[in-house]
Amino acid sequence: MNPKVFHGPVLAVATIALVGCTYFQRNSQDFDSHHQRAAMSLAGLESLAPDEPVLLTEESGLSDYLAYAALNNPGLEAAFNRWKAALEQIPQVKAMPDPRFTYRYYIQEVETRVGPQKQGLGLSQTFPWFGKLDLQGDAATRAAEAQRYAFEAEKLKLFFRVKEAYYEYYYLYRNIQITEENIELLKSFAGVLETRYEASRTTHPELIRIQVELGKLEDRRDTLLEFRGPIVSRLNASLNRDPNAQLPWPGSFEIETITLDERQLLDWMRHHNPDIQILEAEFTQTQTEIEIAQKGYYPDVTVGFDWIDTGNATGANKPSDSGQDAMMASVSLNLPIWYDSLDAGVREAEYRSLAAKAATAQRRNDLAADLKMSLYQFRDAQRKISLFRDTLIPKAIESVKVTEVAFRGGQASFMDMLDAQRVLLEFQLSYERALADHQKKLAQMEMLVGKQIGLDPTLPVEPEEAVEPLAATD
Repeated sequence: MNPKVFHGPVLAVATIALVGCTYFQRNSQDFDSHHQRAAMSLAGLESLAPDEPVLLTEESGLSDYLAYAALNNPGLEAAFNRWKAALEQIPQVKAMPDPRFTYRYYIQEVETRVGPQKQGLGLSQTFPWFGKLDLQGDAATRAAEAQRYAFEAEKLKLFFRVKEAYYEYYYLYRNIQITEENIELLKSFAGVLETRYEASRTTHPELIRIQVELGKLEDRRDTLLEFRGPIVSRLNASLNRDPNAQLPWPGSFEIETITLDERQLLDWMRHHNPDIQILEAEFTQTQTEIEIAQKGYYPDVTVGFDWIDTGNATGANKPSDSGQDAMMASVSLNLPIWYDSLDAGVREAEYRSLAAKAATAQRRNDLAADLKMSLYQFRDAQRKISLFRDTLIPKAIESVKVTEVAFRGGQASFMDMLDAQRVLLEFQLSYERALADHQKKLAQMEMLVGKQIGLDPTLPVEPEEAVEPLAATD
């Protein structure tokens, strides 16, 4: 082997490696930029994380529950890791094929004029057709973008589940409180009737009737107390806590009063709902995949270099170039001639694109219908809140007070007093039900439009004016 000639293979190897590294370096820079932008988009989630771990205490509000869920929910973590995994696909699909190194050893040396050929080395690099790797990178980027929106969708759905369970938990708490207040009121009535019965001023059936009503309310309260376990377990599931872990009763909250514009909500939904954004990203991906399939009609180019180790020639008349190593450069192309397969690949990509476009339109329609229903239920709950708070409950309280005075004076029967109390109980519970439904539908609309709806908290949620228990005296 001629040492001077060895510089040729080294130069060829370096040239192929330099071209490949330059090509890949540009793609890597594109990926790093995309990865950095994706990481910055996490600011919305990271803003929920305080400097210290979130603890759920008696003073914890809904924001604390949301922060706890965002930091601990395994479903949200799984969605985030799927997004990260999709990002790692980008540099893989944009990388060139690995160079191929070949070593040949001649079991039987090939005699040539300049000497026997003993062994050979070869190096080749395949270069995909122009633009193919960039298109593959674009498709992977759109797939990663879809996973990013899937993460956002999972976060919105998680927050809705937490809010829904939290407001149901609040309603249960107020239901128990109101029921216990009515139990105490009936107990005071029962004391009055017992006093009257002992003085023969009332009948035994009336005394039995109030005892039956009292038993029904106590059974209702016990049922509600037993229901606390399932409600807490439902909330704990979203928080990634033990199903039997205890949670304090929720405190009071403020409801928001606002006039929502349906067209504005629908516009927000079209531009911010992550389910729609997922499908739009997938549609864009299928458009790129059509271009990738069309690139299959063009060949890939393989550049190679071979070096053969040649020994010295034997015999008396050695040529002047005896022992000179052989070097060869080569260029090869694959031949995409199976057009049936290539055509089928293009048609497949086109059908996938049509399917993605239709799925996007259908999802928009479904979400619009869901949003209109949620808006109707939100407005209905808002109307009921005003009706019960401003009209029905004050009148029911007035009715109980008037009936109580008449009952004391013997001008009203116990059944009149009981009916007035039943109406007040029904109105109080309906008011609390409307409060919880109002907040749940607001949370559902926020999930559907993909953003928080800025509202004006003006209506404090405080227990309505309580009816003083009737003194157990005649």
